[in-house]
Amino acid sequence: MTARLIALLLLAILVTLAPPAPAGAQAVGDVFRRVSPSVVVIRSRGRDVAESGQVRFGEIGSGVLISADGKIMTAAHVVQAMDEIHVEFIGGETVPARVVASEPAADLSLLQLDRVPAGVKVARLANSSAVRVGDQVLVVGAPYGLSYSLSVGYISARWAPNTVYRAFPLAEFLQTDATINTGNSGGPMFNLAGEVVGIVSHNISKGGGSEGLGFVVTINTARELLLARRSIWSGLEGHTLSGDLAAIFNVPQPEGFLIKTVAKGSPAESAGIRGGNRTAVIDGQTLVVGGDILLAVDGIPTGNLADYQRMRDHMQKLAPGAAITVTVLRAGRVLDLIGKAP
Repeated sequence: MTARLIALLLLAILVTLAPPAPAGAQAVGDVFRRVSPSVVVIRSRGRDVAESGQVRFGEIGSGVLISADGKIMTAAHVVQAMDEIHVEFIGGETVPARVVASEPAADLSLLQLDRVPAGVKVARLANSSAVRVGDQVLVVGAPYGLSYSLSVGYISARWAPNTVYRAFPLAEFLQTDATINTGNSGGPMFNLAGEVVGIVSHNISKGGGSEGLGFVVTINTARELLLARRSIWSGLEGHTLSGDLAAIFNVPQPEGFLIKTVAKGSPAESAGIRGGNRTAVIDGQTLVVGGDILLAVDGIPTGNLADYQRMRDHMQKLAPGAAITVTVLRAGRVLDLIGKAP
């Protein structure tokens, strides 16, 4: 037997004995390649207040295209009070966008593209009620600006609204051990069928990195709050004042909402609501102060979750252009400002 023949026989034996590529790895890779064209990077610019005064800053997040006419789901904290929003697609094409619906109490926003690039792919939305603990999932986004990065994990738990994270009381959350970092916010989480099961919100970390405690708003919550109901975008960002803080600011009711930022072109700006202009440390917290304190909308007070839901239900019933009376505390005086429903 020649050396060449021996070598060929050994090669054939090695090929026969070599383990096949894991089916799971193939499935995940196939799903990633199918869904990536529906994922976008969101780059927004806004204003903040530092010790030196007002400063401009940028925010990077992720999102997912959900309709052929150019609607994008993302996280509210990525775009809620931003002045400029641009959406970048997988080929690098960038399109301006604006917020058309937002629900900060669930960390969800809906964007509308100025135009829809050719060849983009619309994501399919799952029924997230069918998601079970132990299901494998994929997160695609832009952690630290690294576009179209993939992380894979499992569903660790499901949390009912107003339980695990009370800053977002209207959100039902899926907990996952898939790696989530800054920049993933607003991006989609997919099941192995390539359907969106949730929108990434945040992680809980002691050290600032990912510790396997990622929280994703279920797509059924997003569908209900952004598509089925009319969640009006205000363009406001701020801090709830209650208890001692409400007393320090002389709020004439149990709670108020201290305005930090008002987005350019927003309904809040049109109504004349003012944001803060300096920082102060009060009761151990650094707050942006000098802005209006929101007290009520059409007589419905800023208060607990029940008051908030009454307010949002009222706003949903208003016709576009309807007059809205916004009551604020400004420099010690209670004022009524008149705005319009978007």
